[in-house]
Amino acid sequence: MFEPSATPRVFAQAPGVDFPRAVIDGLRARLADQPPDAMARVTLFVNTTRMKRRIADLFDDGPPALLPRIRLVTDLGHDAAMADLSPAVSPLRRRLELASLISDLLESQPDLAPRHAIYALADSLAALMDEMQGEGVGPKALQDLDVDRHSAYWARSLAFVSLVEKFFGAGSSEPPDLEARQRRVIERITATWQVSPPSDPIIIAGSTGSRGATAMLMETVARLPQGAVILPGYDFDMPAKAWSGMDDQMVAEDHPQYRFHRLLSALALGPEDVRHWHSINAPAPRRNALISLALRPAPVTDQWQAEGPGFTDVGEATAHLSLIEAPTPREEAAAISVVLRDAAERGLSAALITPDRVLTRQVTAALDRWDIRPDDSAGQPLPLTAPGRLLRHVAELRGRKVTGVDLLTVLKHPLTHRGADRNEHLRLARELELTGLRRGMPFPDLVTLASWADKNKRDAAWAEWAGRWIADVGDAHTAPLADHVAATIGLTERLVAGAKDGPPDELWAREAGREARRVVGELEREAEHGGEMSASDFRDLFSAVLNTGSVRNPDAPYPGIRIWGTLEARVGGAELVILAGLNEGVWPERPSPDPWMNRDMRKELGLLLPERRIGLSAHDFQQGIGAPEVILSRSLRDEEAETVPSRWINRMTNLMSGMSEAGAEALAAMKDRGAAWLSVARELDRPQRDRHRVAPAPRPSPRPPVEVRPTALSFTRISTLIRDPYAIYGQKILRLHALDPLHQSPDAPLRGTAIHDVMERFIKERPKTEARADARRRLMSIAREEFETTAPWPATRLLWLAKLERVADWFLEGEDERQKQVTHIHTEVAGKATFGSPPFTLYGKADRIDLRDDGQVAIYDYKTGAPPSEKQQRAYDKQLLLEALVARAGGFDGLGKLATARVAYIGLGATPKVVPIDVTSADLERVQAELETILAYFQDRDRGYTSRRVVESSARFGGDYDHLARYGEWDHTADPEGTEVGE
Repeated sequence: MFEPSATPRVFAQAPGVDFPRAVIDGLRARLADQPPDAMARVTLFVNTTRMKRRIADLFDDGPPALLPRIRLVTDLGHDAAMADLSPAVSPLRRRLELASLISDLLESQPDLAPRHAIYALADSLAALMDEMQGEGVGPKALQDLDVDRHSAYWARSLAFVSLVEKFFGAGSSEPPDLEARQRRVIERITATWQVSPPSDPIIIAGSTGSRGATAMLMETVARLPQGAVILPGYDFDMPAKAWSGMDDQMVAEDHPQYRFHRLLSALALGPEDVRHWHSINAPAPRRNALISLALRPAPVTDQWQAEGPGFTDVGEATAHLSLIEAPTPREEAAAISVVLRDAAERGLSAALITPDRVLTRQVTAALDRWDIRPDDSAGQPLPLTAPGRLLRHVAELRGRKVTGVDLLTVLKHPLTHRGADRNEHLRLARELELTGLRRGMPFPDLVTLASWADKNKRDAAWAEWAGRWIADVGDAHTAPLADHVAATIGLTERLVAGAKDGPPDELWAREAGREARRVVGELEREAEHGGEMSASDFRDLFSAVLNTGSVRNPDAPYPGIRIWGTLEARVGGAELVILAGLNEGVWPERPSPDPWMNRDMRKELGLLLPERRIGLSAHDFQQGIGAPEVILSRSLRDEEAETVPSRWINRMTNLMSGMSEAGAEALAAMKDRGAAWLSVARELDRPQRDRHRVAPAPRPSPRPPVEVRPTALSFTRISTLIRDPYAIYGQKILRLHALDPLHQSPDAPLRGTAIHDVMERFIKERPKTEARADARRRLMSIAREEFETTAPWPATRLLWLAKLERVADWFLEGEDERQKQVTHIHTEVAGKATFGSPPFTLYGKADRIDLRDDGQVAIYDYKTGAPPSEKQQRAYDKQLLLEALVARAGGFDGLGKLATARVAYIGLGATPKVVPIDVTSADLERVQAELETILAYFQDRDRGYTSRRVVESSARFGGDYDHLARYGEWDHTADPEGTEVGE
């Protein structure tokens, strides 16, 4: 196939060329005059499964012929000749072993890292070991490394790295990991082929040689009599001076062509020795030249000044190149979806290439409006699938106190109770939420669930099943990893099986279930190497393991619309390419922090620099931008702040804006084309006046029939009737009630309830004589007890106690004055009385009624917020005056008719104060007359329940029924629109 050559054979194809097709066409051209079996004798090594699959598909397209042996580089270890090498251990086992070592280290040095980082550290340490073995760096190099000129942190870090020497090196008795075995395989093949080279052609295509073992194999194959290497995305436009500017690894590692420079140097070749594999033109040769100039190595960027002004045909180079600069990631995703929709309509094959998985999910969601499901090569992360979510939820609850939110999360999961009677299960779960969890059950358990079932006459067996599951999931302590895994699987299967012990098969069904079974099954097999760990450590590890799985969408994708990772830019084949997420920190990604070695230490050891990943990303970018039609995309802001353009975008735009007038015009045209796509996306989302415009709702004032209007209200709801009648309409007539929060928070109403309970006990239990200091101690002791019951948040309890302590002396001083003329105190007294015609009942509870020695009473109410002023009480907030009215009518249980001398709010907020009103008989007559006027007003069918009639402040007043009234579509200047309802 190849003529004899004195130098290694290195071929390449330019960026943008359909690389798999070029490889096949080159093979066919070279073997055109050979017998048919010549192709079958060729062995073609590629670097990815997708590349292998696409080459096979292109051969299948015809013409009919024998195929070469298409293999992955990693398949070499499967040959029979390598059977005597120890099999590689799974990456998971190695990481578990390292996690155990790191856990022991953190026990002795807890300041080194937080425990939740154990598995992340094990992963990074395993990656370092892989790299050392791939690059041929042995344990002795660690021992010889001089760390005296580095900080003490790096010395301690290196000392720990040295602890893992037992896992690799010539003297290691441990089985090798994948990278170590691959290097041993390649070393053996290299030694064999140097002595006895194969007679049939051997070709490596598509690899950049970024890892040491692969580079060694490429060097060996290039030197074979019938061997060759075909490089993807090789920059034929870069001059020799630029190539020589990459001799210093420290400054050139992030260049897209650096890997090729290193390979050529190892083969003693120059850039001029690299030949085209097949004479196929690049789709955009002038664009390749422009990008080559823009991405010149840092030491030679002065070539911009020399070559930029003379660069010709910049308009041709950018004719099919657009730049989208969207204000937000959401708009970027919308614009990309429009581009892909247009490509689908034009029948073009299109690929979105980005490392940003959040962006790809947003684009996929946006495409759903046209029922376009792209072929996403990465699939969906396992933790986001139904089985992955349920397993993750269960693992996160291990060893924790289950809250109502936690319980509902698992009870309402789509896989829970799939064994039998799921509909009945969902009904019970919803009833538990409404009548139990939202009504004072923050931490459900077996006892509270059984009590709920008994009280509400619900399925006791179901409540016991849920309660026992809560008890078992919370019972987790330090244990072997195998026990944690078995318990998590068992608890998850119990959820799926349900209360009637149905089969748990649905957990492991379909694509997502099978992937979950594979990932969890591997963890089960390797769990013996994980040692013992706490429930907290297990939660972190289990989450990290689940994140290694992904699930392809089982639905057939829309033909020709694809989402690729950056590595797949080398596979090519798309007529339209969108390179998206082009911001620093996204593409290229920030180099991962290395907790084990700094940059200088890595260079001294011969390891790869952190910039290597940036260089590989740069090569993927250079490959992708060479496609026939390209759209570059970025967002100007992310969720937090303004973004910084990718360094490649920065270089390209800076070069074009300064190289010439033609360059600046071409750049402006690129941005204009990108802005046009943004404009289309915005237009799609913009409401159309003739189609989407809806008239704003009027300010409601419904007028229901008189017979359905309420005939009884509590003391506090009269104020609501005055200020916001619509709320009474919603609550009492429509019978709509705001749901209690599922996750109770320490808000003002809860604190108010707790303070009322404290004051009730303090007053009831107060002895006849009590010293001030004793009273203060008793008050704070009662508060601690009540807050312990009411507020399950330690920080909140401390805060509430501190607030009460600040006003305790003021309250006790006032209490001494209040009780000087008191003969008896009644707390939480129920009362009711009827007024008006037709009869209307006022009812409720008085916080406190003090019987005085003059036969009159004083009525008090405690307020933790700002109490209403006297004017507000007389006009709107009539609660205490209404209680005085009921007391005069003898409506309070067992107290008879009472004359009220005073009502007062006792404010216990940040600025404590008492707001009293001295009550006279004339005051009560006026209050009763005003009450009966209000009641008579709403007995008229023509009178409506107006929304937000007299709110104290639009900023401070937020009613539960404002959303029902469509407040916001109207404001307080709008006239209410009365509407008869109920007929």
